[in-house]
Amino acid sequence: MRPGSPVSGSPIRQDEKIEHPEGPHLPGLLAATAACRGAEEPAGTSLTRAGEPGTAFFLIMDGRARVEVSEQKQGRLGPGDFFGEMRLLDREPRSATVVAETGIRLLVIDRRNFWTLLVEVPRLTHGLLVTLPRRVRQAEHSPNA
Repeated sequence: MRPGSPVSGSPIRQDEKIEHPEGPHLPGLLAATAACRGAEEPAGTSLTRAGEPGTAFFLIMDGRARVEVSEQKQGRLGPGDFFGEMRLLDREPRSATVVAETGIRLLVIDRRNFWTLLVEVPRLTHGLLVTLPRRVRQAEHSPNA
């Protein structure tokens, strides 16, 4: 995978996207399947890299990922969690490196479809608005912030 590029992978079937349990942060997103494509990556794959450009938003279907903001600031993501939204919202370089800890299956949404989904799927917008401040607060209260 080229750094900063969307993850490549096999397509996820339409019915699989709809039947998969919806994540706690983004109920309703999986019903908007036309804007999503599937990807699978093995453990150890860098999904995003801090400081690099990116063109996609990611929603984890299965598997786990590690988020690395710095050596002191790390976190974990699992099914239903998402990442990559900050780059698409502010067009600044990626703020974190995300690495697959296990084999991982993702829904990948490119920049154009991301903005369309924000309008067409209000629950996605709500999920982002709830999650972003929580992430900022966690970073502010981190021991080495």
